[in-house]
Amino acid sequence: MLATVQRLADALERLTPPAPSSVDWTYKAYRWRGRDSKSPLMPVRRPHDIGLCDLLCIDRQKTALERNTRQFLKGLPANNALLWGPKGTGKSSLVKALLHDYAESGLRLVEVEKNHLTELPDIIEYIHDRPERFILFFDDLSFESEEPGYKDLKSALDGSTSVLSANLVIYATSNRRHLLPEYMADNRETRYTETEIHFSDSVEEKTSLSERFGLWLAFHPFSQDDYLAMVEYWLAKLGTLDLKCHWNDIRTEALRWALARGSRSGRVAWQFAREWNGRAALPP
Repeated sequence: MLATVQRLADALERLTPPAPSSVDWTYKAYRWRGRDSKSPLMPVRRPHDIGLCDLLCIDRQKTALERNTRQFLKGLPANNALLWGPKGTGKSSLVKALLHDYAESGLRLVEVEKNHLTELPDIIEYIHDRPERFILFFDDLSFESEEPGYKDLKSALDGSTSVLSANLVIYATSNRRHLLPEYMADNRETRYTETEIHFSDSVEEKTSLSERFGLWLAFHPFSQDDYLAMVEYWLAKLGTLDLKCHWNDIRTEALRWALARGSRSGRVAWQFAREWNGRAALPP
């Protein structure tokens, strides 16, 4: 009898989620690991050290999101933000740079993966009573049709019976403006009645999530001159090369590097600078 009871107790213990451990709130950034984890909020011990001064050629987006973040830190009305556009154009780096520059003012960041969207109410409750101001960060966010989590985020943004905590704002990045795939068939269902346009339910559904973000910031591919300016900046920051003496060679190689990758972006410029400086510093 005792052995049977012990086995039942062991089985129940395995099924019961572990009690969450206390959070070390001295860190700047955290990752949400899931409500069933022993440590749901895992500290990021070495966050990126990129600052706003390191982000070139996105001044309009930088100004808008920095202003929104400053409003948030001051307890003033601020919007949830969607940063969308091609890969490598500085969307994620901008959010990380804000954390770098404003952590001393009480800004914190919690990165949440898409598969944990259904746990948004748990995350909100977890940080509700904290004095810090949190960015809930969803990086590279997109959904397929009927994918779980889509409606949870839509409800959290605007539509739930409860509101977001005053110490929390949501920033999301995506390659898609509306976060969902759009098909020609969706537009064919749109109806015209006299002078009015009645969009199909599919179109309305696919735009309803992105429209719940109060701030939209579009990012675009960089021009050749912008790309080369970023190459020059990162070469100087990462190394001690005499750029004036080598610039013609560097320029040619940088353009070839971008052409091979089919992209002129801040990320490609940073990668090229690392390659060039590393190769130049390597002993023969």
